[in-house]
Amino acid sequence: MNAQDKDAHTIIVGGGPVGMGLAIELGQRGVPTIVVERYVAPQRIPKGQNLTQRTMEHFHFWGAEQQLRAARTIAKDYGIGGMTAYGTLLSGHAHDWMQRELVRPFYFTDNERLPQYATEGVLRARARTLPSLTLMFGWDADRIAQNDRGVTIDIRERTGSRRMTVRGEFAVGCDGSHSLVREQVGIQQTLSDHDRLMVLLVFKSQALHELLKRFPGKSFYNVLHPDLKGYWRFFGRVDLGTTWFFHAPVPPGTTKDNFDFKGLLYDAAGAQFDVAFDHIGFWDLRIAAAESYRADRVFIAGDAAHSHPPYGGYGINTGFEDARNLGWKLAATLHGWSGERLLDSYDAERRPVFKSTARDFIERSIETDRVFVATYDPKRDLSAFEAGWKERTSGARMEVDAFEPNYRGSPIVFGPPGAETNAKGAHTFRAQPGHHLAPQMLSSNCNVFEELGSGFNLIALDAADTNVAAFAQAAKAMNIPLKIIRDTFAAKRMAYEAKFVLVRPDHFVAWCANEAPADAHAILRKIVGAD
Repeated sequence: MNAQDKDAHTIIVGGGPVGMGLAIELGQRGVPTIVVERYVAPQRIPKGQNLTQRTMEHFHFWGAEQQLRAARTIAKDYGIGGMTAYGTLLSGHAHDWMQRELVRPFYFTDNERLPQYATEGVLRARARTLPSLTLMFGWDADRIAQNDRGVTIDIRERTGSRRMTVRGEFAVGCDGSHSLVREQVGIQQTLSDHDRLMVLLVFKSQALHELLKRFPGKSFYNVLHPDLKGYWRFFGRVDLGTTWFFHAPVPPGTTKDNFDFKGLLYDAAGAQFDVAFDHIGFWDLRIAAAESYRADRVFIAGDAAHSHPPYGGYGINTGFEDARNLGWKLAATLHGWSGERLLDSYDAERRPVFKSTARDFIERSIETDRVFVATYDPKRDLSAFEAGWKERTSGARMEVDAFEPNYRGSPIVFGPPGAETNAKGAHTFRAQPGHHLAPQMLSSNCNVFEELGSGFNLIALDAADTNVAAFAQAAKAMNIPLKIIRDTFAAKRMAYEAKFVLVRPDHFVAWCANEAPADAHAILRKIVGAD
């Protein structure tokens, strides 16, 4: 080995938000990990701003929730909601959109909104506090090779001449939609091309802030224009009063120099205002899904595994869930308490969720909007339009509740027979295998999420000592970290509708019942992929 070469248990290529989230998940579990990231500092392009309540649970358990909230660029008392308008922002036809506050009771934390580069800054700062992480900012990966013993990656310094080789038992590509890792290990993609060239504009305008004061508490604005056949024009605040981003379809062949971008902004807003551009960029509207999230010892996550139009804030949140799902499974494998099939469950759980998100929410939203603008026109029939617009308003509320990613068809949870893993569901306090655990207050006046340990957790309500002991003894025999949380089956805890709730390290329910199982050992074997 050269003096410069490095070894670790896991190598992460790509230190954006997903890569850094995964690094923290592993670092907190004591897994020596190397992160190879090409940029020395986060790139100041505002994207990935909407962070769900579920994502904020990750930040809470990563020890970075308060730091993230302190980094927000819009004052908390202003609000971070969204709206959809027809024709222009100022047309008079508007309704609330992505009302995530409607599902707040089912999560431990509030949602948040801030630019991705601010989120990355918080994650980098947290990662620097974890001694098991080696952070190599300003390095590119060149070549990836693997065998039955591990993974080898050749890397080089972007602004210097240094080269080295890093080695690990596993590697994860979190290196974006043009992933070198995905390409070099031979994972293919399925593309659903919507054949739209999109522009991203970042600009300053105090006058636009004044225009939009009539919509207090809103931070992002979707314009449904009849000429775009379901595609959006989208405004988002970067801060309060000054900086904005905007994306929308533009004609093929559009460049920075041959198009009236100010005119596009004026047409979308319905008024003229001062504009000073900071950035003009382009991207292709498409949905891309990897055909597998694993190739032997190499995994992919985030945009390397899936990418889609930025409709609804699904992208960055889906990537963070990849990191949380894969992180505990890699740690379990490296710490020696997983079964042979645990790592395979990453693909079995996360890939169907993305496919459902793309099909049942993003593409369905585009098609629903396409049908609406083809059917209703306020100039042609105002009363019919207003009736259809009112129906859209209620539909927007239902969409937030219906987006409930779950693993009920996973091979490592005790879901119902024939169940499918997808992103569709309904939020409920009832404990269901494969679904996110809803928070509840314990008799100690603590939330159950305040008591959850970093491994598996057994919530035992009015449980006999012998039954609890059976789980504890089985977990000890298998070296599975298990925390017992005991309480009474009373008050709001009865909403779980189960006296035994076995919760995974990522806070999804693995098994639940009202009666103790005959064989606790068999339950644990399945949920760690040993059966």
